[in-house]
Amino acid sequence: MKWGYKLNFPQLRIAHIMPKVPIFQGGMGVGISLSKLASAVANAGGVGIISGTGISTDEMRDHIRKAKSLVQEGAGYIGVNVLFAMNDFAEKMKAALEEKVDFIISGAGISRDMYAWGRQAGIPVISIVSSAKLARISERLGAAAVVVEGFEAGGHLGTDRPMFDILPEVVEAVSIPVLAAGGIMTGEDIAKAISMGAAGVQMGTRFVASEECDAPLAFKQKYVDARKEDTALVKTTVGLHGRVIVNNFAKLISGSDKLKIAKCHDCLKNCSYRFCTLDSLLTSMGGDVENGLVFAGARVDEIKDILPVQQIIDQLTFEYQNSVNR
Repeated sequence: MKWGYKLNFPQLRIAHIMPKVPIFQGGMGVGISLSKLASAVANAGGVGIISGTGISTDEMRDHIRKAKSLVQEGAGYIGVNVLFAMNDFAEKMKAALEEKVDFIISGAGISRDMYAWGRQAGIPVISIVSSAKLARISERLGAAAVVVEGFEAGGHLGTDRPMFDILPEVVEAVSIPVLAAGGIMTGEDIAKAISMGAAGVQMGTRFVASEECDAPLAFKQKYVDARKEDTALVKTTVGLHGRVIVNNFAKLISGSDKLKIAKCHDCLKNCSYRFCTLDSLLTSMGGDVENGLVFAGARVDEIKDILPVQQIIDQLTFEYQNSVNR
């Protein structure tokens, strides 16, 4: 479906990355954003991100190669999200650089090494931050851009402040491009973020409910069925709060009891061992969306259908144009 629009987004530029639309698809683990979703976003003119969390390094390499083979020449870009909090952070980052991804994006901590490795490989490194202070540190260490993620985001949260409160502070604090993330759902949201100085946006939740998303249908349907009151914050073993869609598992971990862990994956640098965050994400990725974690953004209730990625991008562009032309 084409909306018959004329593209009028400002040009986003981060190093060599100049997408047709200034939309990054968020990196979502475990197994939610892999080669199928990332390549679809890139082919629609955006920037696709493969999450390296919860898959092996070899699997990540395979998904990078597959995504690259699926992206049409002259379309968008493919990057990889690697979390600093994971024990395999360095291994995954080096593997992604060897596979010559367009960029690396990292959150859940900052490593001085990652910027140096990126520089050596000639590949830009982007940091996910939740404050002007962290944005300044990232820029000083060599970040090519920062993603400012607010409280409205799905998954693990680094702040209790709304994104549109933090955004102007970060824009003022750095001279590198700033992407707005957390609660971005419509073209109107994109227009607001850009009007406040953002160079573009990162969107996760909206792309989960896409035909090409790598998640199982039961996971996507959980998004479509969610009501406003169906999201809650839970404390995971990473030590941070995460926003989830309420289900049996979320209720189980809302107390202080420690759950029995069948096998420890030893995946986190620091873990509370109260339950296994990775196992609970693998459970929901396997299709059991009642007994595993289902991360989602604060505005998941606004999603009413599962659409092709191209239609989502077209709709966002149409809404953006309507908003700026008002």
